[in-house]
Amino acid sequence: MSHYLTQVSYTSDAWSALVKNPVNRMDQIRPAVEKLGGKIVSGFMAFGDYDLVLITEMPTNADAAAIAIAAAAGGSVRSIKTTPLLTSAEAMEALKKAQGSGYRAVGSGS
Repeated sequence: MSHYLTQVSYTSDAWSALVKNPVNRMDQIRPAVEKLGGKIVSGFMAFGDYDLVLITEMPTNADAAAIAIAAAAGGSVRSIKTTPLLTSAEAMEALKKAQGSGYRAVGSGS
């Protein structure tokens, strides 16, 4: 399974609801992730640009997109950003493929 970094910013209404009724968001998010065949590797509440940060394993890009779309459609998310992550082995494979791709930068000749 592939890994994904998901960064979420809540709306002020969502924060208001959490302050009135504190809940562990990981416990609430986990069933939806698992229903799509994934799992939460780690999750953190944060402060700064994002309020929630998740590392998940998901079977496909479509599954990762589905959880992001569901969260965005729910109305409590101001913004959501999902980044596919590569293992070191996957990064090495990509570097080797790039080396043999034949790509030529603009201005590098014919």
